[in-house]
Amino acid sequence: MSPLSEAQKKATAKYNAKTYDRLELKVPKGRKSELQDYAQAAGESLNQFVIKAVDERIERLESTIHVEDKSE
Repeated sequence: MSPLSEAQKKATAKYNAKTYDRLELKVPKGRKSELQDYAQAAGESLNQFVIKAVDERIERLESTIHVEDKSE
């Protein structure tokens, strides 16, 4: 696979900025590697693994906590 051209890199960055919100996650030293290992074992990227974990937590909390939907 050939390296991306500058135009491709710029287009990808523009698409990502328009489509996704960024979230910086800080974890204790060594924890990132542990999370990566679990994500790999699940056949997922670290990003997918973290998003699914957050979504599962939210599902469990929905019956006890009401949060206004601000996504619309």
